[in-house]
Amino acid sequence: MSSNPRPEHKRHEALSLIFRSDYRWLAERLRFRLGCGFQAEDVASEAFAQLAALPDLDHVREPRAMLTTIAQRVMYETWRRRDLERAYLNVLAQMPEAVHPSPEDRAQLVESLLAIDQALDGLSAKARSAFLYSQLDGLTYAEIGEQLGVSASMVRQYMAKALACCYAAAEA
Repeated sequence: MSSNPRPEHKRHEALSLIFRSDYRWLAERLRFRLGCGFQAEDVASEAFAQLAALPDLDHVREPRAMLTTIAQRVMYETWRRRDLERAYLNVLAQMPEAVHPSPEDRAQLVESLLAIDQALDGLSAKARSAFLYSQLDGLTYAEIGEQLGVSASMVRQYMAKALACCYAAAEA
């Protein structure tokens, strides 16, 4: 029988070592940045969960740098989600209560908005706006062009890019 540890055991040991040496450090750094120990723990835990999901921990030479990068992404995504939810709730507050969706439908709508937001992440503000005007408001390309101060052919280009992003996100 070989004395080499199994790959999954080696991976578990590497992750355990990183966790023991860097979790407290990351949580404290985040607590200082976020001003809240509970949020810091949540972000640090999610950063470690994402680190654990990486296919090959052997290539992680600077765990603290990797954890910092992952944690920054987690914070950014959390802030985007909060801002999107807040904007949705502001719009909802302006509508008559009779047309408010159920809490389940509201949660599903927010998740859908987040998925669309992520799919359109790499686009310019005008391209995102063109897509949303088209899909949510039902505006024609000419009407969108008037809103954005661009030509209808530019709106077509924006829409092509936005749809390509949505298809890529759907396949991922």
